[in-house]
Amino acid sequence: MDFSTLSDESLLALIARRRPEALEELYRRYSRMVYSLAIRMVAEPSVAEEITLDVFTRVWDKADSYRASRAQVNTWLTRIARNHAIDTLRRQNTRAAHVAGHWTDAEINAIPAKNNPEETTQLQLQRARVRAAVAQLPDNQRQALSLAFFGGYTHHQIAQTLNQPLGTVKTRIRSALKKLRHILSDDE
Repeated sequence: MDFSTLSDESLLALIARRRPEALEELYRRYSRMVYSLAIRMVAEPSVAEEITLDVFTRVWDKADSYRASRAQVNTWLTRIARNHAIDTLRRQNTRAAHVAGHWTDAEINAIPAKNNPEETTQLQLQRARVRAAVAQLPDNQRQALSLAFFGGYTHHQIAQTLNQPLGTVKTRIRSALKKLRHILSDDE
């Protein structure tokens, strides 16, 4: 069987049936994306590598919990990676040396290598839309959203980092998400 021709969902179904070749193919497709997100959040290559391996170990253990109706495979993997990176940061009680992540830094390496050029192109176009939408946000909203998304900071930690009241931080993040939702829904 040529696993490289199978869809992501088919690979997960095979992983749930304990087919290591399917996991190997999924890893080949998405390990760069998972590592890029992890390194962006933890800023330490060895920790990012460990997170990447842990994510695919979780995929092996939890493949049967994936529901295509709830998210695409790459979104599911991103959520697992982000949550694991946040847990790692909280366990270590450390943060990356930089204060805010940059939206433009995260997109290039996060594009998974796929055999389907149409899916890759569509993913690149979606990311370009999100970057353009984020660029329309005021700097203070973009900074707070970046700390929450890339840094894994809680609202309270963002307030401390930015030396702003907690209510202000929450309002900025809520307003940013509302604006992004409006901008992106208008684009459709």
